[in-house]
Amino acid sequence: MADLSGPDDGPAVPPPADEDGAGGPGPGPEAAAEPVLGPDSGGDAAERRKERDERDERDEDGRGYDDLRRVQQLVNNNFYGVVEATGAAFGFGAASSPGLSPGTIEPAEADRALRFYVPPRPCFDDALRTLRENALVVLTGQDNCGRGAGALALLRTVLGEEAALRSLSPANALAELAASRELRPGQGYVILDYVGELRPEAVQSYDIGRLSEELGRKGSYLVITAGDAASRRLALREHCVPWQAPDPGGLFEHCRARLPHAGLAPDTERELLERVGEQRRPADVVAAAVTLSRDGAEAALDILRDRHRERVREWFGRRPDADDLLALAALAFLEGIPERTLEKECAALAAHVRNWEQSGETPAAEPAGPAAAPLTGTVARQSRARWRERAVELVTTEYRVRPGRGAGRGERCLVFASPRIRELVIAELYDLYGYELWYPLRQWLGDLALHGDLDTRTEVARGVALLARYALVEVDENLLTVWSDGITSQRVTAALTLQFMCDVEHLAPQALSTVISWVDNRGAGRAVTAAMALTGRLGSLYRLEALKTLWFLANRGERVAFSARRSLVLLLQTAEADPERALLILRFVRTVIAKSGPGSRERSIALRAAVQLLEASRLEADEPVTAALLRTVPDSVRHLGSLWADVLHSSNRSRAVTALCRTLVQLRDDPSVTGAVRELGEVMRNAMTARQWAALGRHLSIALRHPDYAIPGAHQLAQVLIGSLRGRAPGDPRRPTAPLTSTRPFTSAQGGRSK
Repeated sequence: MADLSGPDDGPAVPPPADEDGAGGPGPGPEAAAEPVLGPDSGGDAAERRKERDERDERDEDGRGYDDLRRVQQLVNNNFYGVVEATGAAFGFGAASSPGLSPGTIEPAEADRALRFYVPPRPCFDDALRTLRENALVVLTGQDNCGRGAGALALLRTVLGEEAALRSLSPANALAELAASRELRPGQGYVILDYVGELRPEAVQSYDIGRLSEELGRKGSYLVITAGDAASRRLALREHCVPWQAPDPGGLFEHCRARLPHAGLAPDTERELLERVGEQRRPADVVAAAVTLSRDGAEAALDILRDRHRERVREWFGRRPDADDLLALAALAFLEGIPERTLEKECAALAAHVRNWEQSGETPAAEPAGPAAAPLTGTVARQSRARWRERAVELVTTEYRVRPGRGAGRGERCLVFASPRIRELVIAELYDLYGYELWYPLRQWLGDLALHGDLDTRTEVARGVALLARYALVEVDENLLTVWSDGITSQRVTAALTLQFMCDVEHLAPQALSTVISWVDNRGAGRAVTAAMALTGRLGSLYRLEALKTLWFLANRGERVAFSARRSLVLLLQTAEADPERALLILRFVRTVIAKSGPGSRERSIALRAAVQLLEASRLEADEPVTAALLRTVPDSVRHLGSLWADVLHSSNRSRAVTALCRTLVQLRDDPSVTGAVRELGEVMRNAMTARQWAALGRHLSIALRHPDYAIPGAHQLAQVLIGSLRGRAPGDPRRPTAPLTSTRPFTSAQGGRSK
């Protein structure tokens, strides 16, 4: 181990921002610190150009992470800047069903999911028989037909209601699962929305057979849910059972029997039952029954009638002209941006359509459906008053204040009357119109991803994520694949699209599969995009998978490693309000360091990531994440203390001392954290020798003389940290007793900031 008091380590007062700029805006000083080869350096021109290009690429990637950070600030604050409006959609969306995020499924979660469950016959019996025979079954069928609830019900049937259930990542290879230590005796496992694997069918068949045997040997069971395509895979065909939703009428009556309800007039009850019979999603039937019990028949009918769908279909049924159609299509992908910007982009979309029409090309594929409206002529100059006639009951206006704009200066924006209308409009556009609309529309979306500002590109990503619900393959091939290897603006748009796709449960595994496919042998650009995509909702859902993927990327070339480290920092920044996720990130990095050999490349990479985590600032303020964790997450102390001790033993020790100073300064006026700081010192002291501990005291006293840190209160907190343990650590007779470094420099330091 390197000693803290090395001769080349000078006063520990580097700037507070981390080397990759994770602590604040801008690409950070890492790029600026790169050696610039002069004419006498011995390097040739090609090598200099290569280094300059790599530096430029990292600068561009850094700007991309600044964009992601700003978007995450909005999401983290559940704030969209709405003024004089209600009904805006905040955050990541609705709560996830049990099992979507890998991990333990608590009995209470399963109870809630199965509260109104009715087993569909005969598919439930067929699946139960297959599960008992093979210890493995695959439920296939349409999305939203109740496969997830069926998986939990099957496992509870064979193992009992109090059985331990665990959800596994849909990216887990079945071969790795059979050979892993994750399989425990007498446990139920579920993989929701499995996306399949790319290995040969014969190899997969062998792996699945081996997995089935291993499950049977341990008395455990695995239920996989997948789309209809899974039944066509030879490797899984013998284990597939087609799944169907239960009869909606029977499910509705089952729910009513379990809920308090008043009597209904015959006509009302007849309409209710007719509407229920039209439903295809069990969740909608249950929602109607619960609403009937809570709010009455009219509220339940409003849900079942789906007035938004009726209005959207009625609007498209009038076969709108090109002016109206293109305006609504543009709004579907740019909802909520300033009206003047929307007008400009509507004109740009119309120009793309005109160019397509004037080219005279006849599409060789994707012919328009019979219901497609002709798109001829030019789009007239946008009239703002026209919206009052163009989309009655579909579109409204509201004033929004955007972050970074003048305080209190709202700007009029066009938005849909309900978030659901936006999705329905995109669905109708895809169902009714063909190549003559979607070809220029895709070109237009490509231009926006390339040249649009961050607000515009964020809304494009939301719209494309909605489109992926109906045209996943097209979105992947024509948009995401192109953007993922483009310039920074395109890659950020692709990453945001994948994050927003996770708002829909059956698309979340597809988003993860897409990211995994970009990680290896697809080029540095796509690897960087994959790292960016793992920072938001995707990384919060598939936590361990995201950390493993980022660690893999951190071991690649410097550009990709730069992005992986930045993504790891952003994951921690967004996890500040989620203690469990924050602890997992810290524990993961701590484990990686512990498993790497002294002086190894892996250890150097892990320490570099660790110091950036310790330097990271919160999303909402220029203050350390470590301070927030010490204040609000008591269990973080031992992980942070271990990471600090590891980094202090490395060549990054000056930066570690600086990060420690920043944390102490932030906590100086909070008496409630004194105990946490004392415990932090104990953890660090137990991992260091007496000589290293004394050196830390000297370095800390020197650093606290710097004007940025010479603040009353920080000195006293440093005394709590350094004075936490005296002499040898308990239970460790190998460490000699050593006097604590004097803390007099703390009291003699000048208070306040002097500039």
